[in-house]
Amino acid sequence: MGVDKALMEIDGVTCINRVAIALAEAGLEPIRVAVASAEHIERYGEQMDESLQVEWVVDSFPHSGPIEAIVEALNDPLCGNTLQLAPVDVPWLESGLLSDLEREIGEEPLAIPFSEGRWHPLLALVRPEVAGLIGGDRRPLHVQMTEIRHSVVEASPGVVRNLNRPSDLE
Repeated sequence: MGVDKALMEIDGVTCINRVAIALAEAGLEPIRVAVASAEHIERYGEQMDESLQVEWVVDSFPHSGPIEAIVEALNDPLCGNTLQLAPVDVPWLESGLLSDLEREIGEEPLAIPFSEGRWHPLLALVRPEVAGLIGGDRRPLHVQMTEIRHSVVEASPGVVRNLNRPSDLE
């Protein structure tokens, strides 16, 4: 994209704020936002709705990738029973999908959205036990997570749509 996707605006609202609002509407506050460096906290924080309860977490290993960030978050004592993953490049995310994941996870280690033949592991709801199952594996998350016992939530294509190219805004 050539720009920081978190700061891109859609209908006047930055992607990071849009995703955070969806999380809040699903009752998932405080929202823990993982950033690569402390410098991002101020820049991103300026874009967040002031009514949101946000906690900032600086990655121990900046730019190491999503698997390491997820494992680190799941091993955090503040993680709780589940961790809702939500990347900033899914700005059309809706709280209803997040509620569906919570409702459908049951006793499974994770619940994964699925839409039009594609898994969306970075929008999964995961339990801490998943950290031990994915931490040492270098395969793509969609492969690893679908091999773990899981619930599936059918998602609307528009809700899980990624922002990867300028044409995705059309």
